[in-house]
Amino acid sequence: MGYGTSLAGAGGAALGLAAVTGVCRVLLQQSERGAARARAQRSAGGGARRRRPASGAHRGGRRTGSGAPVD
Repeated sequence: MGYGTSLAGAGGAALGLAAVTGVCRVLLQQSERGAARARAQRSAGGGARRRRPASGAHRGGRRTGSGAPVD
């Protein structure tokens, strides 16, 4: 033993870090595959196309006229 840390504790920490690293790698690979699939669909002309929002669906901006809030 040395400097207040047991060998078992250090080994457990190393195993935990290895497990977290492995899970992160798997999730990253899945994300990259999904992004590549989306790019391939876009370049092939498939996938969702951009549509105009509905006539009443405005984002932000200032309101003027009869629709303005009253203080």
